[in-house]
Amino acid sequence: MATMTAAQKREQARADYDAFCRTCPTNELLGRLSDKWVGLVVAALSDGPRRYGELNRKIAGVSPKMLTQTLRALERDGLLSRTVTPSVPVRVDYELTPLGVGLAGLLTAVKAWAETHFDEVRAAREHYDAMADSPAS
Repeated sequence: MATMTAAQKREQARADYDAFCRTCPTNELLGRLSDKWVGLVVAALSDGPRRYGELNRKIAGVSPKMLTQTLRALERDGLLSRTVTPSVPVRVDYELTPLGVGLAGLLTAVKAWAETHFDEVRAAREHYDAMADSPAS
């Protein structure tokens, strides 16, 4: 069996969609999906279409720039659709596509886990920080 060069291994990993390989396209996609704004936008849209202003009010702390960038990225990736209805003012609705609905179940579960277990995580952090601040035994 021939030995593969590093470049050949990267190319093979890319062909196999190995997210652990930095140059694999799935690595990039995983990076996008792990963004907190993506998770919150997808979760906010999981119960139906919303307008931009509704999303902006629902997702505390997101800037208009970040919300717009996130919506565009999700649309580009085929996870949400943007529908423009001509009116005064123009109405724009965002809705998950079937691909986005599949992702929503996963991200909504992660959001629910975070909401359920944050007190435990906070206690672990406080314990860790107290141990790090105490003199070595």
